[in-house]
Amino acid sequence: MTARRIGSSHSLLKRLLAMSTKTIAVLDLADLKDGQMKDVPFDSGTVLLSRLGDKVHATSAFCTHYGAPLVKGVLAADGRIVCPWHGACFSVCTGDIEDAPAPAALHSFQTHITDGKIYVTADPANTTKEKTSRPPKLLSSGSEIGGAGVVIVGGGSGAFHATESLREHGFKAPITIISQETNAPIDRTKLSKALITDASKLEWRTAADLKIKYGTTLRIGTIVTSVDTSNKTVTLENGKEIIPYDTLILASGGVPRRLPIEGADLENVYTLRNVQDAQKIDSACQEGKHLVVIGSSFISMELAVAVSKRKLASIHVIGMEQYPFEVVLGAEIGAGLKHFHETQGIVFHGSTFVSAIRKESGEALTKVELSNGEILSADLIVMGVGVRPATDYLKASGWELEKDGSVKVDELLQVPSRADVYAIGDIATYPQLPGGTYRRIEHWNVAGNMGRAVGKTIAGSPQPFMKIPIFWSAQGLRYCGVGIGYDDIYVQGNPAELKFIAYYIRGGQVTAVASMQNDPVVSKASELLRLGLMPSADVIKAGQNLLDVDVSSTAANILK
Repeated sequence: MTARRIGSSHSLLKRLLAMSTKTIAVLDLADLKDGQMKDVPFDSGTVLLSRLGDKVHATSAFCTHYGAPLVKGVLAADGRIVCPWHGACFSVCTGDIEDAPAPAALHSFQTHITDGKIYVTADPANTTKEKTSRPPKLLSSGSEIGGAGVVIVGGGSGAFHATESLREHGFKAPITIISQETNAPIDRTKLSKALITDASKLEWRTAADLKIKYGTTLRIGTIVTSVDTSNKTVTLENGKEIIPYDTLILASGGVPRRLPIEGADLENVYTLRNVQDAQKIDSACQEGKHLVVIGSSFISMELAVAVSKRKLASIHVIGMEQYPFEVVLGAEIGAGLKHFHETQGIVFHGSTFVSAIRKESGEALTKVELSNGEILSADLIVMGVGVRPATDYLKASGWELEKDGSVKVDELLQVPSRADVYAIGDIATYPQLPGGTYRRIEHWNVAGNMGRAVGKTIAGSPQPFMKIPIFWSAQGLRYCGVGIGYDDIYVQGNPAELKFIAYYIRGGQVTAVASMQNDPVVSKASELLRLGLMPSADVIKAGQNLLDVDVSSTAANILK
């Protein structure tokens, strides 16, 4: 195509876009205060207005993750909007993604103020809830330069968000994702929260989209067996193929643990990590069946809730702690959640463990023997007892790993002494900033935010990983921070009614917050922790409401 034709095409596109937009006066400026957000109607859709000082910004009104109304979230004076449900974060100025789990950016609309009224210019089609997401602003397609580019080992949340971040920040070389799974990166949380078994309903991007739009080659069902950092190569399937790299991202995730007991490998004993696992559990977990779940933390409890309406004959949950979630959330919150789940027909066996699983020839049911002498009958058993880092291929390559099999990284998530190698997600032990305490956190959203940080770093803008971890469960539980090691818990509300705010305190400082039916408290807490503005435990106990702490207006401490 000649330069004249290209210019003509661009001019035609501009005219078509101009024809599809409208400019509408949506609100009096006096009705939008500094630091305030408001939803306003726009044609048949909705636009979110956000005011920071004298500037008014307009974006899509709903989160691109699960559709939460962003007006109920948190606005920060440095230009961030945080979703009230799961902590996804966007730039109020551009609509761009700031933090996972957002899989796509918001539309950003032009605004101007005339005669005291706020005008928004937008294509009405882009203001509907169905059109909340906009196509990514990819500064590169991956075809600009050659070379080996970035190779990502693993096909989960970290790999997906690293790919997005690389292209959004202008990385121009090829990207290759090598994944053991048989599908493109998925919303893995829906496996346990809803037991969805169709990969096409879980994929964030198809393999075709990754190839065409992102210049990314996805190799599924492929195992990496070793890494040679001296020659910058990874070896596949025991030497069958060697792939070169310029930069390597290790995002291989976790391997579900099985208890070292008799019967752990019986064919009706499952773990839940991928789509195939979900399909097996879904097929076995039918009406009239007896289910035993081993473990009482997030994955186990979410699965138990997901199948509680299936008219199973019984659902038993076995935990080493007295209450579910006790290690992370404490006994009082655990007791409240236990009471709720018992009303749903779930039977708990706390402060015990499984000593053996036996199935005699000819017997229909499997026996699950507990350390307290109880014996439970089961058609199927699911082990939700955590994961170990999937780093066998690194051990085979002669790497010195941490005691738990993880890879130690620096604040940029780079592996020390191994040039151009990063590790993220379940396999990474990293310095939690500020403070620098080394941690390894097994959570899908942490991996996603690590991927975003690494993508920005590799693209040329070094991004120390400082994201406050945010977790959630299908029951409506929200959690942010790192509360492990707390010496006090202050609870407001009634956990038995599943309506509370819990503050986890160490040395007089709040290090984590959990809530149910109190949005957007946890989203606000995550911003206060990020900004170093979290009130002390004494101030909280004296009655300070986190939602009243100003982080939105230009007068907020955030700008000082």
